Amino acid sequence: MKIKISKIAVLFLWLIITSCDSDHYDNDFIPNPSETNPLQTVSYLALGDSYTIGQSVCETCRFPEQLKKNLENSNANNTFALKIIAQTGWTTTSLISAINAQILTPNYDLVTLLIGVNNQFQNRAFSIYEKEFPELVNKAIVLAKGDKSNLIVVSIPDYAYTTYGQRLGNPDKISTEIDNYNAFAQQYCLENKIEFVFITDITREGLQNPLLVASDGLHPSELAYSYFVQRILPKAKIATQN
Repeated sequence: MKIKISKIAVLFLWLIITSCDSDHYDNDFIPNPSETNPLQTVSYLALGDSYTIGQSVCETCRFPEQLKKNLENSNANNTFALKIIAQTGWTTTSLISAINAQILTPNYDLVTLLIGVNNQFQNRAFSIYEKEFPELVNKAIVLAKGDKSNLIVVSIPDYAYTTYGQRLGNPDKISTEIDNYNAFAQQYCLENKIEFVFITDITREGLQNPLLVASDGLHPSELAYSYFVQRILPKAKIATQN
């Protein structure tokens, strides 16, 4: 009788042990969704001047912030980190100096570049832009992991179609000169297979649609920037999915 009881006890103990081992095995190998699909951080660098920093609009209203938000909304598997190097009044020379003054790691998944209006506004020689725009593009490509497909160049808005621009006089001259800057940038991008997004026509609706102009009567509004983003977003999605 004692022998039978011992055998039953051993069998019962063995069942308990194997049951515990089985539970432990299952827990070790059931995948945790948060571990198998961790959020990836996509880094975005925006280079420019007042049109990038968003003069006279709120921080979340400027186009880089709106672009970042739209990218986040369309990709739940990624988080997006935005860095802006831009300031009102900057020329191509200013932007080059600002980039050189910072220690930047060349690991950005997306870079946008919008520069040149202050070269025109400050009556700088066009030859400066012809020299420095390609230099900025090359710096931007280096920062974009050395991959030109991660770079998007945005055309220069036309401030002639604002109340401020009209008060300066000779708006046709302003538009013609901005066309020259954009034509050079677009041709350079075309020859070098770099994405170029044209948004200048949006800003040329500023007189007939004052909602496209910020409260200062000169810079694009939040609404105008949202239209910029509509055109930039498809290219940015491709760049950040590479």
